[in-house]
Amino acid sequence: MSAWLLEPFQYAFFGRAMIAGVLIGAMCGALSVFVVLRRMSYIGHGLAHSVVGGVAVGVAFGLDLYVGAVAATVVSAVLIDRVGRRRGLHADAAIGIVTTAIFAIGVGTLSVVPTRINVEALLFGNILGVDRTDLWVAGGVGVAFLGLLVTLYKRLVFTTFDPEVAGVHGVRTELIELLFSLITAAVVVASVRVLGVLLIAAAVVIPAAIARLVTRSFGATLWLATGIGTVSSIVGLYGSFYVDVPSGPTIVLTGAALFVVVFGVTAVTANAGRRRVTREHAGDDGDRGGRGGRDGRGAGSDGGPVPSSANRTAAHR
Repeated sequence: MSAWLLEPFQYAFFGRAMIAGVLIGAMCGALSVFVVLRRMSYIGHGLAHSVVGGVAVGVAFGLDLYVGAVAATVVSAVLIDRVGRRRGLHADAAIGIVTTAIFAIGVGTLSVVPTRINVEALLFGNILGVDRTDLWVAGGVGVAFLGLLVTLYKRLVFTTFDPEVAGVHGVRTELIELLFSLITAAVVVASVRVLGVLLIAAAVVIPAAIARLVTRSFGATLWLATGIGTVSSIVGLYGSFYVDVPSGPTIVLTGAALFVVVFGVTAVTANAGRRRVTREHAGDDGDRGGRGGRDGRGAGSDGGPVPSSANRTAAHR
């Protein structure tokens, strides 16, 4: 067993991929709690489309992958924040408009300017491609995300649950929303190499969905989702190495399988609990009915025998 676990670390690329995977899994897990509670599950999918557009444009002009990705996601995050504030437009509409437009720009650029891009690695992730730059990017985003949670935790939670009331209490909700959009964009960019742009959306939804099945406490949900994201990344990377498939699908499938298991277990437990409560209530009602029948049978208001109708008629005569 130990040999099976240690064998992949004989290759330097797997060690780098594991470090990046742990960082990205933890970040995606923690971020997923806020994404799910804000009902913004579409944002991961949308920003991933922006990454494709930014990478295409950047590579077409001879720039590094991260330059185009960062530029596209930052522009998308700012525009989503601004467009979503207009009356009558919700966040999902803003995400769909902005990110699809940037994706279309990238597709148009690729059709006009030929580029050499490993499309499969970009879409589904590739642990072979993880280098020191990717580690620095993941580490930097992780530090920024942790700093945001530590310094703005209460305001971020307040804004997540009720932005209107938070604004009344002096929280600068516009700034909080913008910072959240920017840190989400940064996490998406850092995840491209390991998860691939098409599967990032699942990584920022599944951990929180699993945690919400287990607990309703926000703090417990945050910690549990972070752990689930980390474990999914570790197991998925091993699966990618031994099965020889892209790392993104194996990580997402690990999380999805865990969701199915937890969903099934919690459903069975909940049904068993409801049946037990139903039986207890039925038993209590039966006991009360039996006691009432025994107490009332053959006794009048003074505790004596209840006279029959014939006796009552005779007495009247």
